Amino acid sequence: MPTITFAQPDGTEQALEVADGTTLMRAAVSNGVDGIVGECGGQAMCATCHIYVRPEYAGNLPEIAEDEDEMLDCTTAERTSGSRLGCQVAVGPSLGSIVVDIPADQV
Repeated sequence: MPTITFAQPDGTEQALEVADGTTLMRAAVSNGVDGIVGECGGQAMCATCHIYVRPEYAGNLPEIAEDEDEMLDCTTAERTSGSRLGCQVAVGPSLGSIVVDIPADQV
């Protein structure tokens, strides 16, 4: 099973094993990960699942779609080159594990 590790701003980490096809947002919300709200339910319409993908995983991610790109301009925390919406990133065969950092501010 794929593993998603969520790193909090204070350095604590929470690793979750999830089924293939699970989005980072859905995994976080379903498991009570602090800092991921997922207010729109995964429709790329709120940016409350903003995460920072660590550089070593970035090459395994799909391209940022136009709607995600627009929402990343509306995040509370600073947008960086590693910024993604957790609802738009799913784990699976090409992304068996990932470590992401949660911004200090989400809403």
